[in-house]
Amino acid sequence: MTNDLQQLARELDSRDPAVGLSAVAALRRLVEELEVAHVHHARAEGMSWQAIADVLGISRQAVHKKHARGVVLRRRRR
Repeated sequence: MTNDLQQLARELDSRDPAVGLSAVAALRRLVEELEVAHVHHARAEGMSWQAIADVLGISRQAVHKKHARGVVLRRRRR
């Protein structure tokens, strides 16, 4: 993963707009994946939707709408 991150950093610094924009899109996907993983972990550890929302700087409703279904589906798979 370190090599991937180093490559991404180089692409973000590219003078080619297409390369830079592609790197930005990759970062967005990575951030979304990380958020999902951490929200699911936080819920598994008993953290409330409000506490998660406070840390993310969004409303409880927004975090619940975005992640509640995935948390339930993940629990059912166990």
